[in-house]
Amino acid sequence: MRFIILGAGAIGCYVGGRLAVAGQNVTLVGRPRVIEHLAVNGLTVSDLDGFKAHLEASTLQLALSLGEALGAKSGPQESGGALIILLCVKGGASESAAREIAQACPSGTTVVSLQNGVDNVGRIATHASHMKVLAGMVPYNVVMANPTHVHRATTGSLAMARSTVSEQMVPAFNAAGLPLELVDDMRAVQWGKLLLNLNNPVNALSDLPLLAQLQDRDLRGVLADLQNEALVVLAAAGIKPAKVAAVSPHALPQLLRLPNWIFKRLAARMLRIDATARSSMADDVRAGRVTEVDDLCGAVVRLARASGSSAPMNQAMCHLVAAHRPGHAMSGQDIRQAMKHRALKSL
Repeated sequence: MRFIILGAGAIGCYVGGRLAVAGQNVTLVGRPRVIEHLAVNGLTVSDLDGFKAHLEASTLQLALSLGEALGAKSGPQESGGALIILLCVKGGASESAAREIAQACPSGTTVVSLQNGVDNVGRIATHASHMKVLAGMVPYNVVMANPTHVHRATTGSLAMARSTVSEQMVPAFNAAGLPLELVDDMRAVQWGKLLLNLNNPVNALSDLPLLAQLQDRDLRGVLADLQNEALVVLAAAGIKPAKVAAVSPHALPQLLRLPNWIFKRLAARMLRIDATARSSMADDVRAGRVTEVDDLCGAVVRLARASGSSAPMNQAMCHLVAAHRPGHAMSGQDIRQAMKHRALKSL
């Protein structure tokens, strides 16, 4: 198999780096600012379980576009086998990435969406209709310790839609330290993950590391509010979210609302996070980039509208993140008050 990572950010470099360390044929496709650093300094991948490896720059296969990656020599590894595109761009870039895939890749190429949200497979299929598109799910947080060092800061196993190709991928991923579970109902898994990702905007507004934010009861309460609203919307739409975390989706908001001393005891696995880890949305807010809030809270709002209802808290969160200015940290009470004010304005 030949893997091309389209979107060599934190997730893309981690997954691609682990596969490359294990001897798989991997090409990283990313923006110039990323590729230039990797071309000089190589890539280091590590995790909170103690794994750490460095890939020298001379061993990396790097490209600035998919066309360039497909036109380059495959490197020292074997070039035979299926071509697999692992799509790791943010949701807002899915359509442009899909058009690039449609133009550059042979018909029938497998494209795996390793992205947040529930809408990306449809976007890819619309603009790259001749490809085999599979849904994937990345459960863990990956941070860029520096431009050439990616670090997995939380735990979990990758999930992917079951197919003939994904079944062939399991041994390679497992051997690379990327445990991969194949799933028949990825839609349920994606919604289960989205419920967890509703913490991303809370984390971004708080401007705290994930661990510190989850230890704040008021901030957890905001997440519980967003999740409860989403669960009502999902029930109305007849969608049963899968259990992605150690706790079932319906029990999670109750757990989040518990006093700190009880929460810390019962949620020890959830709190197994590097102390410096932040959500990617927090990084985007700090850098003034467009965030994925529309792929998360916005997806809840769209599903609610499709069912003839509304999701005022998730809609308010979309507006808060879009209007938020870097450096203006918000407490849980600040966020709740702002969400209530925004929800009232929309009535």
